[in-house]
Amino acid sequence: MKKSLRKRIRIVIFAKAPLPGLAKTRLIPALGRAGSAQLAKRLLNHTLEQSLAANIGPVELCVSPTALHPIWQDLALPASFEWSEQGDGDLGERLNRASQRVTSNGEAILLIGTDCPGLTAEKLCMAAETLHHHDACMVPVSDGGYALLGMRQHLPAVFSDIPWSTDAVARITRQRILEHGFALQQLTALHDIDEPQDLRYLPAGWRQDSARKGGIYDINTND
Repeated sequence: MKKSLRKRIRIVIFAKAPLPGLAKTRLIPALGRAGSAQLAKRLLNHTLEQSLAANIGPVELCVSPTALHPIWQDLALPASFEWSEQGDGDLGERLNRASQRVTSNGEAILLIGTDCPGLTAEKLCMAAETLHHHDACMVPVSDGGYALLGMRQHLPAVFSDIPWSTDAVARITRQRILEHGFALQQLTALHDIDEPQDLRYLPAGWRQDSARKGGIYDINTND
């Protein structure tokens, strides 16, 4: 463990616009295009609400496509966050730019997506506290990826030549961090909502709401 070093921590949420056919496309066979987009919207709102509730530092929504797209104006999103754009390139290139930008301004970064409803304000606070005492922290997910990657300084190797969307992502990222001599703390694994079989990991309250509204989160093939 490295000596405690308290930096301001910025949460950067990587988010894809919750548009039918663009967001949560792997759920389309189960939920249809509209249902998948509706779930993506709820996940986005949940992630923003939990990030703001954690109250650990600035919250930034890093979006694709451009923040000028009309969809962002139509969403009833919580207030008090900053906007940025992911830009071009593959996921690694986009994450790399965000990490470099934030850490070059003297902040530590918690990089998260919007796929993990279990990443609550409490879990974000735990990650932030961990990052005050370690160079990096990670919240892995059951499919081999990660829901959160925290870094006190930029490390390009964790974003380059990563086989994204495979079960090797967390393992390779962890290996690269340790190879560079960084102190890493791994937190309790959670579940992403990516595939139809992952729908069972949605919060019970969401499933109950869904049942009252006609079961949009139930497995079906209707659009």
